[in-house]
Amino acid sequence: MNQTELLHVNFPHLRALKPFDTAHSATPWLDNLESKHQRKLCDSLEQAIERSGLRDGMTISFHHAFREGDRVINTVVALLAKMGFKNLTLASSSLMTCNDALIEHIESGVITRIYTSGMRGKLADAISHGLMDEPVQIHSHGGRVKLLQDGELNIDVAFLGVPCSDEFGNANGTQGKSSCGSLGYAMVDAQFARKVVLLTEELVPFPNMPASLVQDQVDYIVKVESVGDPAKISVGAARVTSNPRELMIARYAADVIEHSGYFRDGFSMQTGSGAAATACTRFMEEKMERSGVKASFALGGITGSLVDLHEKGLIGKLLDTQCFDGQAAASLARNPNHVEISTNVYANPGSKAACCDQLDVVILSALEIDVDFNVNVITGSDGVMRGASGGHCDVAAAANLTIVVAPLLRSRIPTVVKRVTTRLTPGESIDVLVTDHGIVVNPARPEIRQRLVAAGLKVVDIDDLYQRAISLTGNPKPIEFTDKIVGVIRYRDGSVIDVVRQVKEYA
Repeated sequence: MNQTELLHVNFPHLRALKPFDTAHSATPWLDNLESKHQRKLCDSLEQAIERSGLRDGMTISFHHAFREGDRVINTVVALLAKMGFKNLTLASSSLMTCNDALIEHIESGVITRIYTSGMRGKLADAISHGLMDEPVQIHSHGGRVKLLQDGELNIDVAFLGVPCSDEFGNANGTQGKSSCGSLGYAMVDAQFARKVVLLTEELVPFPNMPASLVQDQVDYIVKVESVGDPAKISVGAARVTSNPRELMIARYAADVIEHSGYFRDGFSMQTGSGAAATACTRFMEEKMERSGVKASFALGGITGSLVDLHEKGLIGKLLDTQCFDGQAAASLARNPNHVEISTNVYANPGSKAACCDQLDVVILSALEIDVDFNVNVITGSDGVMRGASGGHCDVAAAANLTIVVAPLLRSRIPTVVKRVTTRLTPGESIDVLVTDHGIVVNPARPEIRQRLVAAGLKVVDIDDLYQRAISLTGNPKPIEFTDKIVGVIRYRDGSVIDVVRQVKEYA
């Protein structure tokens, strides 16, 4: 009787123990020098898919760090269609106008369910008009991690595009010809997915450090020609504005911050992705220099404007879950206090601590805001989905002062309405609305209103602003919807805060 058998006899609870075989019985790749180093490398994307074990009915995921420049989602899904896959759940951190090609794969049954923070373009239009049998699940960035954490959303295979990786899967977004900066979304997918496939433009020598995605999270690697165009990161919602009205609203928002009571040395801020929200950063520089006020950190999607303030010593640290332009991506590579964070660390309400809980001031955009301060950033005035939840409700809930910036009218369509078409962020989380026709303070924050009035800012009531909008445009014709639900709006804790119904067709 050998030693293991003696253990089994004398200690029945140890019967699961196996006797030693060889040094490499559990790690056979160590027997061969080539397989030792290259066991994760695949000759093609098709081979990577086959090795991943992907089957019909499973869930695939992607990140959107390249935004409108993404070239991974369409490529992978097209190949999956060619390989005959059906009934897949698509869980992308967001979808853009560049993903219109997905329509044909929904029509053919390759994709039957979608989880995402938002959609735009022809894809969103088609889904809003009833393309899918099942409603799209719209979540926030923090809420997505909560769904993964709670087990509602289970990623079988994550396909993550990166500019460069070594042969073991250490990858980042700060090196390589297509640098996109932070991989904050992909970090979460790499953590939760059953299998992780990296698509990389360049294989570099081991160890590729610093690593945003780490070797012990990565299963397979395939070299591809292109994963994205970084020049298209700063278009759409992340664009830089020169519009005089947007710049005026941004200036007013900076005035609100200055006189809010939160503008003090060591304050923290996030300035969102909307044009006016992003532009507000520019106007903060003069106020900070004049007052001798420095921010401890800036959070969220990082822009070149925030990098400028950081490099001038006005912001201590940049906590970056997504780079909104090339300047931010370059800064992440060179500035030690520009730090990459995952969306779990950024805004997951179920994490052990989220950075957004430390925010003093956040500036956010809106498609609509109603007289109860509820905000819609999902559906347009025609009822069609054309926006994204992003981190909107996450940071609105957590920040000490939440400011929404929006014009009173867009193309003669009121932004301030009686009731929003789709509620994404509840009014209780919104403190101030800044428009080109005046500033409104939520009645729940009388101390803020008092400070702004004392500073001489143009403070008005929300009902007066609504009446002003209606006097200029008339009462808009109500949007007609069918009973079919095409989208479910999930609040950051996973609860359902609203639904989107199919837009009614007219003959």
